[in-house]
Amino acid sequence: MVQLGAKTVAGTAHPDIGDKDRGKAQAEPSVELLDCLHRRGPDQIKQVSVQWNANFLSFTASVLSLRGHALTQQPLQDPLSRSILCWNGEAWKIDGDAVTGNDAEEVFALLLESTLSGVASPTAKDTANDRVVVKALQRISGPYAFVFYSPSYEKIYYGRDVLGRRSLLINKDDIGSLQISSVCTGLSSGRWVEVEADGLYAIDLPKTRLESVSLVERRIPWQKRQDRSSPWDDPGTYPLLPNPDISRLVLTSPAIDALTINLRRSLETRVTNMRRPLSDKVAPANLAILFSGGLDCTLLARITHEILPKEQDIDLLNVAFENPRVHGSVNVANVAAASPYMQCPDRLTGLSSHAELQRTCPGRNWKFVSIDIPYAETVASRPQITSLIYPHNTEMDLSIACALYFAARATGSVQSATPDTPTPYTSAARVLLSGLGADELFAGYTRHATAFARKGYQGLSDELKLDFDRLSKRNLGRDDRVISHWGREVRYPYLDEDFLRWALPLPLWEKCGFGQDGPSEGEDEPLLEPSKKLLRLLAWKLGIKSAAAEKKRAIQFGARTAKMETGKTKGTQTI
Repeated sequence: MVQLGAKTVAGTAHPDIGDKDRGKAQAEPSVELLDCLHRRGPDQIKQVSVQWNANFLSFTASVLSLRGHALTQQPLQDPLSRSILCWNGEAWKIDGDAVTGNDAEEVFALLLESTLSGVASPTAKDTANDRVVVKALQRISGPYAFVFYSPSYEKIYYGRDVLGRRSLLINKDDIGSLQISSVCTGLSSGRWVEVEADGLYAIDLPKTRLESVSLVERRIPWQKRQDRSSPWDDPGTYPLLPNPDISRLVLTSPAIDALTINLRRSLETRVTNMRRPLSDKVAPANLAILFSGGLDCTLLARITHEILPKEQDIDLLNVAFENPRVHGSVNVANVAAASPYMQCPDRLTGLSSHAELQRTCPGRNWKFVSIDIPYAETVASRPQITSLIYPHNTEMDLSIACALYFAARATGSVQSATPDTPTPYTSAARVLLSGLGADELFAGYTRHATAFARKGYQGLSDELKLDFDRLSKRNLGRDDRVISHWGREVRYPYLDEDFLRWALPLPLWEKCGFGQDGPSEGEDEPLLEPSKKLLRLLAWKLGIKSAAAEKKRAIQFGARTAKMETGKTKGTQTI
């Protein structure tokens, strides 16, 4: 028995391939896994079964419907070729042209056209057939994970986009079972590992009834493009040591205008043409931002204000935790003064940046959602969060995931007309924006400053490349599993392909201010941190000056999820 699956934006797919003699029931996902998949796609769930020679295949999909004029059920099926697609993604563009309708249908049409009109022969060499599918996928811009069943090729293809912005896991067991799914039910459900975002993967189906299914998956690497039109292609080289005539970053630097244009385009793609939920409930806010009040998320909020109509509310999701190691016991007789949540750094910066957005962006209802998590609730939720992040299993993974889990649940309170009486509130927004990627692109971590101090621009370049290359392994799959659990989709404007094509080859001295002199006496320039200085200068120009001056703070420390118990627990320690 082999099981395959993937969560889709139009749903969650869980294909299964099983030995027919073991029966259909053994080839289908467990009740627990079905529940996990349905939570990710609450609008629809559907199963499709097919038979391949002596083997049974089952595909299950649940749908979170965000695009198009109506819900599109998955798995998608083609009656002529009998092909099946389970698509978890957002195809923003195909061949550089915007996809305006349902993207799953567009991607399915692309794959069908490619496989049915290309080499498309099971007798052809595997590499020739595989290249057809790889070329089709590399025409797509946007995050995705998918499973594609191609009878004409006698294969099942699966994989993640090159940045790994959607989760996909694979599991092999001792009885001949192979499972692929966006999420698993934890350690007890098998030996799950993440599918690498390093190319396309394929499983060859048996060509005769007597041949068994091979559990050996093959990796087909992405193909380089001569025009370097993909962000995963080599962005090119640039001089690591600046020429003497290179100017330092200032408010009039041309790179700031380029940043404004490219970041706005990325945001326009992600915040416009969002359909309301399919339920009858009308939500004032269709968009929410994971909001610590730091530079990256506040800059996203500020530019989004210029894109969306002013009458549309925007929810700012700010999470804070009771941490007994830091806060001690709270004096219940004076909760307002001793509140552990008001002592969290991210709550303070969040409120400050919220007030700044209200001043600089009048006419919009910025709804600051205070999400306060008592210690007892954190402890009670750890088993669920530990299961969602698996196979990630360190204390750092858990502390980061705790903050994202409760932020994405989006249940807290908003300030009412009476200052001392907050109103309970749960955001209905199904699209969340995240500032992930800004630190890796523009040198935002302390270790970037250390790398520059030790080895100059070469050391900084090496450190940035290391951080960017491991985003899919360290962050993106884990975060997708945690956030999507609440039937919401996270979008990353700083990880847009077009934005990356501009940002990756940008000279380092146009991204950050390490090694550059500060403003001269009498010069009308702000004194800002050198890390991510290009972003800071843009924020300053847009009027969010407190956010521009904020220092980088990791989410687990800003929200107080790290080291809740006494002891010498390290972030790398396994749970």
